[in-house]
Amino acid sequence: MSNCNIGAALQNVAAERGDALALVTGQGGRYQQWSFRELLAASKGHAQALQAQGVQRGDRVMLMVRPSLAFISLSFALFQLGAVVILIDPGMGYKNLLRCIGTVKPDILLAIPQVQLFARLFNKPFATVRHRICVGPSFGGLLGLSLASVSPDAEFTAVTTAEDELAAFIFTTGSTGPPKGVQYTHGIFFHQLKLIRDYYGIGPGDVDQPGFPLFGLFTIALGAAAVIPDMDPTRPAQVNPAKFIRSIQDWQVTYSFGSPAIWNVVSRYCLEHGITLPVRKILMAGAPVPGSLIERVQQIMPPGGTIYTPYGATESLPSASITGQEILSETWAQTRKGKGTCVGDPLPGMKIQIIKPVAGPLKAWSEVEILPSNSIGEIVVQGPVVTRAYEGNEAETKLAKIPDEDGFWHRMGDVGYQDKQGRLWFCGRKAHRVLTAHGPMHTICCEAIFNEHPAVFRSALVGIGKAGSQQPVLLVELKEKSANEQQLFAELRQLALANPLTATIDTFLIHPAFPVDIRHNAKIFREKLAVWAEERLKRASV
Repeated sequence: MSNCNIGAALQNVAAERGDALALVTGQGGRYQQWSFRELLAASKGHAQALQAQGVQRGDRVMLMVRPSLAFISLSFALFQLGAVVILIDPGMGYKNLLRCIGTVKPDILLAIPQVQLFARLFNKPFATVRHRICVGPSFGGLLGLSLASVSPDAEFTAVTTAEDELAAFIFTTGSTGPPKGVQYTHGIFFHQLKLIRDYYGIGPGDVDQPGFPLFGLFTIALGAAAVIPDMDPTRPAQVNPAKFIRSIQDWQVTYSFGSPAIWNVVSRYCLEHGITLPVRKILMAGAPVPGSLIERVQQIMPPGGTIYTPYGATESLPSASITGQEILSETWAQTRKGKGTCVGDPLPGMKIQIIKPVAGPLKAWSEVEILPSNSIGEIVVQGPVVTRAYEGNEAETKLAKIPDEDGFWHRMGDVGYQDKQGRLWFCGRKAHRVLTAHGPMHTICCEAIFNEHPAVFRSALVGIGKAGSQQPVLLVELKEKSANEQQLFAELRQLALANPLTATIDTFLIHPAFPVDIRHNAKIFREKLAVWAEERLKRASV
């Protein structure tokens, strides 16, 4: 490849599609829009201004601005400079936020005034910062340098980057432990773009409304337009459906990537109001997508519309994929019986294996025991979108990577199996297994049995006690408050007894609202629920 810099991708697209629509932002039906030529000019201007203010190739730049033209333009500008962009979800909580910042050691803080003030108040993790550039009022320099004004005629050519050159640090959601900073190279971004373009058919002529701002960069780099929705990306489950739908309709959006939590809200609103969306492709990811949601979303799409549910992780995205049609026609009935969630076939260039679960690091592929089809084990992946390391966390890197003659495999932290057709089935997080005296119980498989109860919104299986002799406890979050809890528990016990996977579950608790991750609002924090359940059961016994 001549230049895998994602910043150069914008230059190439602008040369071909200069006056075509690239970006839309706005609220309440009042929009601003930019062409590819205008967006390129803005990013070049920002690159030139940032360079003049001391940002250099290889600098670690923590970027914290709201989804906007500024976010898109500054991101492309930093890539064009060859800086390493640090992207952190601000909603992860200030303790996690401060810990994450400390692990990646930023050189530059490029952020809105509120973040600059936060960095002054909690200054220890920001000790490595040598320049503070404020995107907004800096109050006479109190909050750092004001971002320099942008020249509309600025000339700047994106640096040529090698495939293994660092491009960004993107943090995991922290669903099974503290969030970790994943090293993204320019080559990873390049191959992700290629997969999205070739497999999902996204490109010029498409209009995307991304539920996660970072994906707007991919959309634009592929020559499609990005419509930034009027929503808080850290609270997708609280999306205002009327606002989300209005921009889809106003701009005739053809494609959207978002959390199942977004589409749960939006699909219900559309069905209640008789709305059919123009969206022809919808990608839902971040947590298992139930068939009931796929059925609802399919009803609000035009004939021939396709739903995809990609499987992956921050460290390897995407790794596998399946269509909603295949789920409904072939796999959903099995999921409801406790067989796990089918996430499809490996994507082109990706390899997937199921190995015997091991607690510690695996120093070489020769130490691995590969399991046969239909055997549940650890999921490992290899391919061009698999990242190489966590920043500042060598212990976790050694735990997650298995070297082999072709490079390395990544341990997804998930358990599952491949069926006879080679499709991957997801059975839960490895850390969430309930390790009983009778063997491991897998969360996604067991919870599916109880999710069939009409009163249950979702369920979570947790283990109480020492690994190897844990007591399984089933927590439920209800659609509405139960009038008769004991009757509900009796009905759940009958469901448990009807399936050998769940027959040993006889303890049930109602939880008011499950704690979930901030990126997707869909991944359940079962570790927190396990602590809650243990305390609740102790109080009950006393």
